[in-house]
Amino acid sequence: MSNSFLPRWSLKTEGVIMPDERLPTGQMIVVGLQHVVAMFGATVLAPILMGFDPNVSILFSGLATLIFFFVVGGRVPSYLGSSFAFIGPVLVATGASVGSPNPNISLALGGIIAAGALYFLIGLVVQMAGHRWIERLMPPVVTGAIVAAIGLVLAPIAINSASGVTPDNAAGSDFARWIALATVVAVGLVAVYAPGTARRLPVLIGGAAGYLIYYICANVLGFGPPIDFARIGQAAWFGLPTFQSPVFDARAISLIAPVAIILVAENLGHIKAIGAMTGRNLDPYLGRAFMGDGLATMLSGSAGGTGMTTYAENMGVMAVTRIYSTLVFIIAAGFALLLGLSPKFGAFIGTIPGPVLGGLSIVVFGLIAATAGRIWVENRVDFSNPRNLITVAVALVLGAGNFKLNVAGFTLDGIGTATFGAIILYHLLRMTPATAERPRAAE
Repeated sequence: MSNSFLPRWSLKTEGVIMPDERLPTGQMIVVGLQHVVAMFGATVLAPILMGFDPNVSILFSGLATLIFFFVVGGRVPSYLGSSFAFIGPVLVATGASVGSPNPNISLALGGIIAAGALYFLIGLVVQMAGHRWIERLMPPVVTGAIVAAIGLVLAPIAINSASGVTPDNAAGSDFARWIALATVVAVGLVAVYAPGTARRLPVLIGGAAGYLIYYICANVLGFGPPIDFARIGQAAWFGLPTFQSPVFDARAISLIAPVAIILVAENLGHIKAIGAMTGRNLDPYLGRAFMGDGLATMLSGSAGGTGMTTYAENMGVMAVTRIYSTLVFIIAAGFALLLGLSPKFGAFIGTIPGPVLGGLSIVVFGLIAATAGRIWVENRVDFSNPRNLITVAVALVLGAGNFKLNVAGFTLDGIGTATFGAIILYHLLRMTPATAERPRAAE
């Protein structure tokens, strides 16, 4: 990459597109839209579950991505969206019910801003102290375990969406499952067999195919709940969402601010995974990435948005398309800003059926977990070493089972327990004489 503040993106029309490369403008716009489709479901779902305004969160996901882009100097390809790590602490701090309007959003916003500030300070320490200690703390075997856990902990979310599970229908439906599987097949067919440029758009084209299949089966043939287009006609073309002001309360801050630790774990795993995908060492940007995410979270919380985090869904899109150009995320952020300011466009995207989003999630979350294998293979991790084997085994089950642990008033979910469990267990076992005799190259 260049030594200037931002990269000088070179044009490339085929093969792997690296962070400092770009496709022709038209293709870049379509790929950016594909990233919006990938992030939309989760970025909308998180505020809905916490009782926030989804349009505010969509708007700030675009602003957050732009902040992140400039703080890391355009070197790290990543999209920022609503973090699910805040859901539990926010509901506890505000006394709200899942999916219901939150009467104490202002209290939650104060806590979100505090979490962002703590996150920024952690990034500042990493930036000043250097990143080498992180490499010693998290060697490839640990990093791979965390990345795999990130993909696996998201699996139930994908499966519930693919199965049509709702608060009113805990069992889901076979119709939803077939639609999700059809979407998965469509994505796979596009990724493998589509000609030319279309092969780079499997999530967008596969999602469109799933949408069409759902429309025919539900709206035309009546096999499932039809897509309701009425909200599109009712929505305005342009309009500001409802902003909120924060209130700083000691109890709410004590419950929500520690989420910053989970965000560090998520961001660390994401950057390690992207580094493995691109074959580039992105560790020097860890401190700046943490600071960018922290600033974005503070900005979002200051006006009614959710806490922000780097998005696994968009990592999955990069893994399947092999397009890592950071310019794509400027385009995606622009679309997000339009969505946030256009209730009608947001209403249209909101008509995407849950089973279609579930099918897309199965693919992208699975690709995240599969990236762990690439990390282990490329770094020649020795699984005959019991330290490595046990570390990975425990992390995978903690992540897949979404093992939760209450610590000082907040809940550490599967990503957090798998992350800290892998780090602690690896270094604890490293202290034993039996593993110390193993050659270092096998770690």
